[in-house]
Amino acid sequence: MDIEPGDILICTVDKIVGTVVFVDIGGTDKKGTIILSEVAAGRIRNLRDYVVPKKIIICKVLRVINDHVELSLRRVREKEKKEALEKSKAEKSFVSILKSVLKEKTSEAIKKIEENGTVPDFLEEAKNDSKDLKKIVGEEDANKILEILNKQKEKTVFLKKEVKIISKNPNGLSIIKGVIPEEKGVKVKYLAAGRYSINSEGENLKKADQKIREVIEKIEKASKKKDIEFSYE
Repeated sequence: MDIEPGDILICTVDKIVGTVVFVDIGGTDKKGTIILSEVAAGRIRNLRDYVVPKKIIICKVLRVINDHVELSLRRVREKEKKEALEKSKAEKSFVSILKSVLKEKTSEAIKKIEENGTVPDFLEEAKNDSKDLKKIVGEEDANKILEILNKQKEKTVFLKKEVKIISKNPNGLSIIKGVIPEEKGVKVKYLAAGRYSINSEGENLKKADQKIREVIEKIEKASKKKDIEFSYE
């Protein structure tokens, strides 16, 4: 698993040494640290009000230096936390399916799957092309896994992100409307003070997130050409 600045990760607090929090990064054998100023905004009277050993927390990657990952707890927004927890829930659901079929062979299969991606993404792809799944677990077990996957009722997931789009031109509203593309499954709504929400729905979180990212990229490119102030965090 490649870790880059800006990534949102699910971590488990390992220990606290002085004012530094050491964490285990889920899905990897890597460890990270959080300094006191990145735990919470303002003065912290008792660090253990925020973190204690074995507590699961959602962190944002600040820097990656060799194998050392510097993290922040306070910079994670509520919607980022929600998305990370939804992804974790999905992963646990897919792992549970593997365990129900593979039993003691599950860990080995997951290790092979994660060499090229995540378990949810791999099994979603397996619904369309089961070649790689059969290669890892064998045809008989692959067919059992696919049978369970195909019986699952697909739920539509909803995702929302916010951007800021501001034009100082007298016809600013009209110009802004011109840079917002129309995409199936994506709705852009004005909130206030130049803030817009971009809402997407899809069969899974990854597809919904991809739709939003594509729209954000298009708006950003068009905004530069029209001298529009655009920002997205």
